[in-house]
Amino acid sequence: MNNLRKFLIFYFLSLGFFASAHNEENKDSLKVVFLDDPLVANFDSILLANYAYTEHLFGAELNTNSVIPDFSDSIYEFRIKELDAQTPINLVFNPYVKNYINVYTKQRRTQMSRMMGLAEYYFPMFEEVLDQFNLPLELKYLAIVESALNPRAKSWAGATGLWQFMYNTGKEYDLKVSSYVDERMDPYRATVAACMYFQSSYKVYGDWSLVLASYNSGRGNVNKAIRRSGGHKNFWKIKRFLPKETRSYVPAFIAVCYAMNYAQEHGITLEKPKVSHYEIDTIEVKYQIDFEYLSSSLEISMSELEFLNPAYKINVIPHISGRKYYLTLPIEKMGVFVANEKEIYAHFIDLNTQKQKAYPKYSEKDERVVHRVKNGEYLGKIASRYGCSVSKIRKWNNLKNDNIRVGQRLILYIRPDRV
Repeated sequence: MNNLRKFLIFYFLSLGFFASAHNEENKDSLKVVFLDDPLVANFDSILLANYAYTEHLFGAELNTNSVIPDFSDSIYEFRIKELDAQTPINLVFNPYVKNYINVYTKQRRTQMSRMMGLAEYYFPMFEEVLDQFNLPLELKYLAIVESALNPRAKSWAGATGLWQFMYNTGKEYDLKVSSYVDERMDPYRATVAACMYFQSSYKVYGDWSLVLASYNSGRGNVNKAIRRSGGHKNFWKIKRFLPKETRSYVPAFIAVCYAMNYAQEHGITLEKPKVSHYEIDTIEVKYQIDFEYLSSSLEISMSELEFLNPAYKINVIPHISGRKYYLTLPIEKMGVFVANEKEIYAHFIDLNTQKQKAYPKYSEKDERVVHRVKNGEYLGKIASRYGCSVSKIRKWNNLKNDNIRVGQRLILYIRPDRV
């Protein structure tokens, strides 16, 4: 009994000693990732907005296997070594990384299915720009950590877009914000700006993990952490001197790299969106136009226009001297736009005087009409028939998107002469 007592005393003292030593090194690092983790909390907040924003692009069911596989640490380590061999970014496996692998492959696996689909849309463009800047292509995964691939994502601090630029940082990289446009939400321009940051930051640190850390918390915080660590220029050695969210940032990035490459092994299958990067085209807009008219004249839903053109804050593409703005459309709709470009512009502009027309602003009237949806009808066609806007029809009928069905009753408030 004495021996047992001595063993238990020694055992619990040992636990206390190692726990104490570990806490001194890094108090929060080896804990399970809880819901109050700032990085996970921000990720979840953006995911909720992302679902509403991309709802029309996906089916109702998310494609994930109900059986959640589990793997030994040695398998995780082997796979990450395989990924590390393919990139100059230092990818390692440790308990911190494993925590976030569990977040993406177990706790948020259904969301990963949808983000894999969005990646098929955004990643080809990311890779093209990263290649132009001669940067590691794996940096594309950072947009998942930042925004869950939602170009209209906005953090509690005001960081906006796929790459989560703050207002002043965006201005520094020539991302303009006006009443009409927020270029932080422009996928291409924001990606160029992010690449400019990565390039300049690498010149400062010469280490990609520190570049990632500086992207999250700023170079000032990274420089301060380097000084406090005694001059180390290694993320894992300065980690405990960084802000709380930044300590999680590089592990989360490595975990996303892993999850995106080994999703199939974890039973996570791609949920493919209805819009493909290779089936869209872009054209420079010569005059100010709005989405409501484009929706009805091109027979394309407002939600799809908004997804393809996220930088336009109030669904109007402005014409501003010295700044070029572009319209992105599915290829088949681009053909219709080009064929009818003059007529479309004439709706907004007097082509002889080049002056903007005061096109009608729709308003609710006393005439209440119940319209039963017929075969072949869509909101744009109905709006054109009654001289109102698609957004008004959605508002009057509490519609979350442009999806309607044959036989559905729609309430409309229209001018008496359009009944």
